[in-house]
Amino acid sequence: MAGSERPLHVLIVCLGNICRSPMGHAVMEHEAKKKGLNLVVDSAGTAAYHEGEEPDERTVATCKKHGVPIDHLARAVVQNDFKTFDYILASDTQNLENLRRVAPKGSKAKIALFGSFDDNKPIQDPYYGGMRGFEKTYEQCVQYSHAFFDYVSANGSPTASL
Repeated sequence: MAGSERPLHVLIVCLGNICRSPMGHAVMEHEAKKKGLNLVVDSAGTAAYHEGEEPDERTVATCKKHGVPIDHLARAVVQNDFKTFDYILASDTQNLENLRRVAPKGSKAKIALFGSFDDNKPIQDPYYGGMRGFEKTYEQCVQYSHAFFDYVSANGSPTASL
């Protein structure tokens, strides 16, 4: 993964793209840079509720607390994402089902639960909870990012079967 010509493209997805997925995006990008990995990361939502908005202030605060740069405006998943990205990682099973339902025939992207590379758990939506929920989301994003890196490293090809 580190020395390949074309970077691996990863899209992290939640519902509104203001909590879990922009945090996952920022964390994975940050962790990949620390490891010197050739990775392009983005995030999106399966719904366009917050399109054009910045991440939730608690997402930004949690990232800043851990020294993770975050700069993103919410967007919805579009059909071209299934051609552009090697992996589309859903934060939970509902978003995973939504992604699989809207994926076009011949989709290049491997669609999986972000947690499937580790403990197979969803990332619960912290939006209606307190800061502890955002901290737990951060911890899962770090853990799942490293598990994903290990998976890709062990499987060699960005298009290896899941």
